[in-house]
Amino acid sequence: MSNQTMKSIRQYEFGGPDVLRHEEAPMPDLNAGEVLVRVCAVGLNPPDWYLRDGYRSLPPEWQPRLDFPLILGTDISGVVAAVAEDVESFSIGDEVYSMVRFPEGMFGKSRAYAEYVSVPVSEVALKPTGIDHVHAAGAPMSLLTAWQFMVELGHDEPNPLQPNRHQPVPLEGRVVLVNGAAGGVGHLAVQIAKRKGARVIAVASGRHESLLRELGADEFIDYTSTPPEDVVHDIDLVVDALGGPTTRRFLRTLKRGGALFPVYPLGFDGAEEAARRGVTVSTTQVRSSGAQLSDLGRWLDNGTIRVVVDSVYPLAEARKAHERAGRGHIQGKIVLAVE
Repeated sequence: MSNQTMKSIRQYEFGGPDVLRHEEAPMPDLNAGEVLVRVCAVGLNPPDWYLRDGYRSLPPEWQPRLDFPLILGTDISGVVAAVAEDVESFSIGDEVYSMVRFPEGMFGKSRAYAEYVSVPVSEVALKPTGIDHVHAAGAPMSLLTAWQFMVELGHDEPNPLQPNRHQPVPLEGRVVLVNGAAGGVGHLAVQIAKRKGARVIAVASGRHESLLRELGADEFIDYTSTPPEDVVHDIDLVVDALGGPTTRRFLRTLKRGGALFPVYPLGFDGAEEAARRGVTVSTTQVRSSGAQLSDLGRWLDNGTIRVVVDSVYPLAEARKAHERAGRGHIQGKIVLAVE
């Protein structure tokens, strides 16, 4: 580690938001094939609070054994401060964004809640010029998740969550239901499905209806008053951005030959019912990709899709940002601004 220091958010034990400390930490070293980014904004994602809490929802054999202190986070937007000698594709001063080292860094090696982070050059893309750092930082994990589930996997890595390779399905002319449509992944999944020619049904609480219709939803279901599984049927694809044990209820909404994509697959116990109904249930593990962020950046740049920001907190107030996440009902993304 460097002898220079930077401001960061670190934790020395697993627990709630109160374990997060704003303090000095060593600046990261710059290795071959990397760029050093001066971070301007950090996007928050569920793996951040899962790791903060020790990934207690994972099976015991998957739970991490980590060395403290930890620095959380994966999603950043900032300015290149240094480049390794072998890097030719980026220069000092370039504005960039990235999902850093995911999933291989999901147990604390991404280290994005800080003023500086080193990033493999394959995971970096130029920040879209049409949006600011806050909105760019809100994009990477949620945007790549929606894209890799629905359009293009973009890699051949084995899926640790299922034996078969995840296969996106055609969207043009299909009916797609997005559950959790107002959240980070959900609001981008709605936009991607619509831009790809699908008819989109968005499921969220009623206060999000006007936003989701603005983003392209053709129909809206307020789950607080109407269980979606009771009123829709013959759906081609359900993207459940929430997932978990309750995702099974969407099997009855799908036509034979349809597909259910739970973003969080743990707890799903409907394999036999899915087979009986002729429905494919498939998931994948989102992976960092500078190439995909570069391609999708064009859509962010010209407003074809947009990132909705729920709230912005200074880096020093990461604890408050995690408390906001814990209250749920997030509209879009929570972002940390780094001065």
